Amino acid sequence: MATKAELVDGVAKAAGVTKADAERTIAAFFDAVVSGAKKGDKVAWPGFGSFSTSKRAARTGRNPQTGEPVKIAASTALRFSPSATLKAALNPKKKK
Repeated sequence: MATKAELVDGVAKAAGVTKADAERTIAAFFDAVVSGAKKGDKVAWPGFGSFSTSKRAARTGRNPQTGEPVKIAASTALRFSPSATLKAALNPKKKK
């Protein structure tokens, strides 16, 4: 599923609900992830993975066109760590 519309449609069909209900549910899930991440909490879904934040320190980069130094501000990034179950589903063991 590449687009939001396709994701909403797939969830609606799989759950047997309307597209509007599916979209509200997906939006609520992402709102909960963002809210938890803002607080610094780790948000986990067993069998899928977990979302957490990591701090990036301020640093000096370079403008690729001029080579001039550029200050890059500190920031917080959202990280996703897939569960072992998800990794196994994506990388099935091959028979020898």
